Amino acid sequence: MAKLYPPINPYRKGYLDVGDCHTLYYELCGNPKGRPVLYLHGGPGAGISPKDRQYFNPRKYNIILFDQRGSGKSKPFALTKNNTTWKLVEDINKLLEHVGIGKVFLFGGSWGSTLALVHAINYPEKVTGMLLRGVFLSLDEDFKDFFGGFSAKVFPDAWERFLSFVPKVQRKNPVPYYIRQMNSKDKKIQNCYAREWSTYELTMLKLDMKQKTMNKYLKRLSYRSMAPLEAHYLNQHCFLSENYILKNCHRLKMPIVIVHGRYDAICTPESAWKLHKALPQSKLYFTISGHNPADAVMAEKLVEEMDKFARITKNR
Repeated sequence: MAKLYPPINPYRKGYLDVGDCHTLYYELCGNPKGRPVLYLHGGPGAGISPKDRQYFNPRKYNIILFDQRGSGKSKPFALTKNNTTWKLVEDINKLLEHVGIGKVFLFGGSWGSTLALVHAINYPEKVTGMLLRGVFLSLDEDFKDFFGGFSAKVFPDAWERFLSFVPKVQRKNPVPYYIRQMNSKDKKIQNCYAREWSTYELTMLKLDMKQKTMNKYLKRLSYRSMAPLEAHYLNQHCFLSENYILKNCHRLKMPIVIVHGRYDAICTPESAWKLHKALPQSKLYFTISGHNPADAVMAEKLVEEMDKFARITKNR
């Protein structure tokens, strides 16, 4: 088991109306006077869980977590309307203002790494540093890798199952079909396709994914929000122009650590390497793991790096 910090409860939690019919659930944990760190969950749509609080020393950090639009306890659940990368970037600013924090350290994994990078590119003055796990750059090749490319070559059985729910004439581009089915008026069809979408991704989360573990993840991550929101974002290339992050990352001057699984089949290690090469001041560590942040070697590295940042003088 990974050496995470013991479970903790929030010292403050609540809801924030950010407009556009969306209300975000948030919570603060740890030391109210500690170094502010903002946890950005993946998906999009995965939401936060109590275990996400445990990567940080609760005596050193003021830990801020929130469910992004449509995710977890945020309302309305699984709503894709007015749900874009740029809306989420502004939500971060609204949340930080709401809790009285001017500058923050960003901790983002998978989609959370994308959101962290976009936010920091646009508001570098608000970011003291970043730890990025399982980097996703939202490049054209990233989408091709995930749908029929690299991922399908490593997990051909998962890809074949994913395609089996799509008519043969539409299998060259199955995402729009999945989206239509997840928006069906028939709740059974909605549920079936949302579950299959998430099953495809979760099969690749760990190198030794077992059905019992799969069922736990499906329940905890709420595939009913993760699948439609993730499909919504990926179908729009995360609402970013091609190569947006790499073209603009010269704006990032803060300390940045990248941790990536060497055998990650969801977000390829090449993405982490490209980002590291574009950010000369960054540090990159490959771990002997896949995409799962809970893999022992990955989780321990994340905790280790956050402990290092905790020893750096807080940027007030």
